[in-house]
Amino acid sequence: MKLVTAFIHHVRAAAVVQALADAGFRNISSQTVTGMLKPVSENEQTYSVDAGGLAISEVCLSLVCEDGEVDTVTTIIRWIARIGTQMSGWVYVSPIEQALPIGGDIVEGTAA
Repeated sequence: MKLVTAFIHHVRAAAVVQALADAGFRNISSQTVTGMLKPVSENEQTYSVDAGGLAISEVCLSLVCEDGEVDTVTTIIRWIARIGTQMSGWVYVSPIEQALPIGGDIVEGTAA
């Protein structure tokens, strides 16, 4: 299993989530973060004390998928999150060492 994490512009987040859902990926987490992506316009920039300068509000999307689904997930994100010809974000893929359920009927470390 892999964890796919993407940092993208807010203006493309809904379209990316919808494209992933249309492709069958529904367990997606989304959170707003402060980042250093190149702004689409100057209106997108604000001064951030935490970042120590100009920053923008970005979206961090995360989802877990099977190894064989990584190319599909990353292709969807990289295609739909694009804004023009500029670099529009980053996608990271990390291995998952364990996936453990919380709650439910747990028998010897597995979900029943």
